[in-house]
Amino acid sequence: QVQLVESGGGLVQAGGSLRLSCVPSRSILSMLAMGWYRQAPGEQRELVAVISSVGSTSYADSVKGRFTIFRDIAKNTVFLQMNSLKPEDTAVYYCGADVYRNNPGMDYWGKGTLVTASS
Repeated sequence: QVQLVESGGGLVQAGGSLRLSCVPSRSILSMLAMGWYRQAPGEQRELVAVISSVGSTSYADSVKGRFTIFRDIAKNTVFLQMNSLKPEDTAVYYCGADVYRNNPGMDYWGKGTLVTASS
């Protein structure tokens, strides 16, 4: 079992920045990957960014060049730096952890943190 605690959401004007944090209950190096997903009202949860155990990253096309996923191993924290926020980025952002090799996708989720980018 892995618990994930997100923080850093809030209200920001379009064009602004926010940084989300995710702290797991065990070492991030023990995860196959960690990622950020988001879900807007009435929409399905979608991938935003993922970072693998070796530090490789991938992004949704909609956030490339604006968002950066990175980790601080000493702090055991995964971050999502979000710049140039747009109203369409408004959503609940969830941190996920991929732990089990024989199970595709994320195995554990945080409770989410709300990001609102106002126009």
